[in-house]
Formats: sequence, C-alpha cells, structure tokens
Amino acid sequence: MPQYFRDSPESLVPDALAGFAAAHADLVDYNPDHGYFHTRHTAPARRVGLVSGGGSGHEPLHSGFLGTGMLDAACPGRIFASPHNRQIFEASRAVARAEGVLHIVKNYTGDRINFGIAAERLAHEGIRCARVLIDDDLATDSDDIAVGRRGTGATLIVEKILGAAADEGRGLEDLVALGTDVTRRARSLAVASAAHTAPASGAPAFTLPDNVLEFGVGIHGERAEGTTPHAPLGKLVETMTDQLLAALPDSAGTRVLALVNGLGSITSLELYGIRDAVAKALDDRGVGLDRSLTGTFVSALDMRGFSLTLFATDAEALRLWDAPARTPAWPL
Repeated sequence: MPQYFRDSPESLVPDALAGFAAAHADLVDYNPDHGYFHTRHTAPARRVGLVSGGGSGHEPLHSGFLGTGMLDAACPGRIFASPHNRQIFEASRAVARAEGVLHIVKNYTGDRINFGIAAERLAHEGIRCARVLIDDDLATDSDDIAVGRRGTGATLIVEKILGAAADEGRGLEDLVALGTDVTRRARSLAVASAAHTAPASGAPAFTLPDNVLEFGVGIHGERAEGTTPHAPLGKLVETMTDQLLAALPDSAGTRVLALVNGLGSITSLELYGIRDAVAKALDDRGVGLDRSLTGTFVSALDMRGFSLTLFATDAEALRLWDAPARTPAWPL
C-alpha cells in the first residue's frame, strides 16, 4: 500500500500548512492561532473581502489562490473536513472591508453549517456578510439528494471571476449576483480509475475492478452511482462533454471555458491529452472553446482521475477571467 511522506498522520496537515506559509511568505501570511491564511497584497479599490475554505487534501484549492485578483483569506480544515466556524469568523473579521465580506462556499453540509455560524457571528459584530454557494457537480444533480449538487471544480472559476470583480471595487450585492450567475452557468463531472489513499490507514478509500472507471466520483472519494468500462479517452470525454453541455442552462450560448483538472495522481501527459480530446469533442458539436485551463487545481489527495468543468462564457466573464492575478498557484 502507498504511504504518505510524513512524520505521523496527525502531523501531515499542520506541517504542510507551515511549509506552505514559509514557501510563499512573500504572498501570504498564516495565522496559526486561528488557523487561516490571508493575502499580503490586495487591490486598494476592494470594498468587499473574499473568503473561502474547505478541507485539506484539495490543494492548491483554496490557499493557493490567495492574492491580488483572487481571495483575501482561506481557511483550511482537516483532511476532507470543513474548517471550524471560528477559523472562518476570525479570517472574515480580519479581511472585511467597507462593505463587509463575501463567503465562497462549496455545497457540503459541514461547510454550509460552519460558514453559516461564522456569518451569524459577524452579523452580531455589525459586519455585513453574504454567501455564494457553489453547486456544480453533475453527478449529484438529483431530486433524491436532499443537499443538492456538490461543489467542485467550478469553485476555481468563481474565485477567479469574483476576485477580478472585487478588485474593480464592486459592492457586496453585485458580487453575490455575479457569483450566483457564474455558478449557474457551470457544471462539472469527475471520473477515477483508483481511489485516494486514506492517510490514517494507507488503504484505498474504495477498490475498483480492472478496466473499470468510477463515473461521477466526488472529490472526497464519494462513490458514484455507477461505474463504466474503461473506454478509449476520446469516447470517455465525448460522453462527459455531452452530459455537461446538456446540463448547462438553456439560455447559455455555444461558447465555453473548459477546466481540465487532475484529481491528484494523474500525470500532466494525460491531462494535456484530455484537453486535446475536450477541444475535439466541443468542435465536433459546434461549441466554441473560448478559454481553457489544464492542470491540478482541485485535487482529492492522490486519487487517480480527473474532472471536467464547462462554463458558458460571455464577454464580461471572459474579461474578468483574463484580468491579472498573482497568487501562489494561479498559472496565468
């Protein structure tokens, strides 16, 4: 069984947080007492602080996207676990601006609860707070799932576009409306040929037969409703693309941004092959590819798989996507 390089299971996350802070000390600052990172650089025109966070194990999300053009603060939880509401409250209070703070929250029960408690605490102190909920995961788009779609790859797109808009000095209500619209126009789907390794045991979170893919896997290792045979890449990507395009709003046009995202142990060689397959699939369907981003941005520890996110673009979204950003992990 594979083993993580660490001193102990308990030290894996705190050692990584300390190392991240030291490696990017020119861009971020770490508050170990309250467990959050905040940027050292931000646009003077900002009227709203942007805060996000989630379980460790998804690196470089969220801390890797702290800085000018993106987030003001990020709260890392334990492996695949929500940050505590105290972390979120303290981070929000530290970066709140004249019009308050905006929470960018992935749709998981723990995240919703803890960000909600933090928002209530901020209100008691007279700090305005609002939330954008990311719910882009097509695999959980079912009336049988009470909590709704999970938040996955589209989180990065929302953080980038809202970060650029915040740098322009937009107010809280405008940012909420923009973030809600971006989320509405994005859908994601993930597949995996092997589960992540559980840090505590060193065992895989689940096992799959040879030549079988988990189709619709979650970024915490949640099993999909079903599996699919390990088809050639082009056929697999065509199937994913068709499902994602069908799920975009009827009002969406025929141009998209594509995020090809590695889930942990997939190679760059494979990711660029996937990106090529996505471009071919979109072209065959008469859909224009305005922008693309390829790499590992929302991981699931060492899961062997990838996610594909399609976002229906417009001129305003592209302008904000193209705006400069300087963070530890933003590649453009």
